Amino acid sequence: MEKIPVSVVVITRNEEANIEGCLKSVSAADEIIVLDDNSTDKTIEIAKRFTDKVSSRKMDIEGRHRNYAYSLARNSWVLSLDADERVSPELIEELRELFKKPMQDKAYTIPIKTYIGSRWIRYSGWYPAAKVRLFDKNHFKYEEAEVHPRVFIDGTCGHLTKDIVHYSYRDFHDYFESLNNQTTQEAKKWFKERRKIGCLKMYRKFVDRFLKAYILKKGYKDGFLGLVISYGSGLYQFMSYTKYWEMLQREKGKQ
Repeated sequence: MEKIPVSVVVITRNEEANIEGCLKSVSAADEIIVLDDNSTDKTIEIAKRFTDKVSSRKMDIEGRHRNYAYSLARNSWVLSLDADERVSPELIEELRELFKKPMQDKAYTIPIKTYIGSRWIRYSGWYPAAKVRLFDKNHFKYEEAEVHPRVFIDGTCGHLTKDIVHYSYRDFHDYFESLNNQTTQEAKKWFKERRKIGCLKMYRKFVDRFLKAYILKKGYKDGFLGLVISYGSGLYQFMSYTKYWEMLQREKGKQ
């Protein structure tokens, strides 16, 4: 069957448990590129079974790293994936149909179906949680920021309906470990920006995010899983603020 004229770009670091499933799911793509961040496991070895376009680069700033990865693509159109993601068969067929006709949009969002272990998180704002993953690299770039870089699109953005499946966390330990790492990076960003936020504002944000996820976004429908995810949404604010506060106190101590 004819290949889809798109370059799949995957960013990796120590993803030997995930990379094979990811690359198998995009075998229909015209080109597969893996940019590895100095893995110490078998990620590169496994990736080379599926593509000869595997290179290494130490990640410095996430947005800059991603922009560099996309610049390696032969095709104008790029499908950006993480190693713990899979393109569903339904999305492959949707992409085939999309590329059969002229495309007016310069980018497309794709729904992300996220799992913790074998549990699909349907609510709390986690699904469809569509993100821009398919784009014309000549009309797209990431902000060169270390945490949650924004995307800039020169043109209109369309929306696909079939899923990328994201095996985001192995278990709750993995989820909370990731939350810990993310909030450390968020606190560093706040410290660099000298963000104006106090204890009362943090508390309001904690409550607001929890209630939005659990009530408005129907996290309660996922039972205990929804409660944990909704609580984690609020906890993100609390942990980020606590670490930010600690950084400020350390700075005062030095002075």
